[in-house]
Amino acid sequence: MGNVVNTLHFVLGIFGNVTALFLFLAPLITFKRIVAKKSTEQFSGLPYVMTMLNCLLSAWYGMPFVSPNNLLVSTINGTGAVIEFIYVLIFLIFAPKKAKKKIGSIFILSLLVFAAVALVSLLALHGRTRKLFCGVAATILSIIMYGSPLSIIRLVIKTKSVEFMPFFLSLFVFLCGTSWFIFGLLGKDPFVAIPNGFGCGLGAVQLILYAIYCDKKSFPDGSGKMVGVDGKPTGEDIQLGIKMGQNQSKEDLV
Repeated sequence: MGNVVNTLHFVLGIFGNVTALFLFLAPLITFKRIVAKKSTEQFSGLPYVMTMLNCLLSAWYGMPFVSPNNLLVSTINGTGAVIEFIYVLIFLIFAPKKAKKKIGSIFILSLLVFAAVALVSLLALHGRTRKLFCGVAATILSIIMYGSPLSIIRLVIKTKSVEFMPFFLSLFVFLCGTSWFIFGLLGKDPFVAIPNGFGCGLGAVQLILYAIYCDKKSFPDGSGKMVGVDGKPTGEDIQLGIKMGQNQSKEDLV
């Protein structure tokens, strides 16, 4: 029985690595749009900063000298940290001044937080105390990471549009959270199971909202916009564009 659990634990770890990689790569469509338009529009940079910090802390937690038997946690989170770092840099390049200052400050603070956690755990803590300290830090940031899209969820409900909540990002949040949640349960590791259980639930909420507000006659095109079968923007997308244009005009007047 023990061998079956260990095998299932390993298989779920591999599946978690795959789904997490797709989760990290899901925003590529969003950033392709940002680069093409040279604007971050209403996209938020906070999820990418929080995801980067979470990946750094989770990769550190999974290291053998911190948490044995969690190397699969380190491999994918180390990869994710590099990917998210690139996303944040792109966002900072094309973000307006106010957003650039805000996200840039959070970005620097995030790096300082990781450096502090790593140094304290390495130099001052040992054994179970080190694992507990790093595990709590990783858990808190994992919950913040999964919770960071809440602002986008509010925007979806307010505008009744899923344009700024990419479907595949929501899907892989759900799949990734679910796989790592079960991985944590099988490994009896609450620092893996608890935050990913939260992510599983939040991913399910995003998918439900997508089903409610996504126009049944439209689908996301390559740029993430909602278009009809004729390739033209839907009425919902046009209305959102008009509102954004009006807001931009007001800013120009100021």
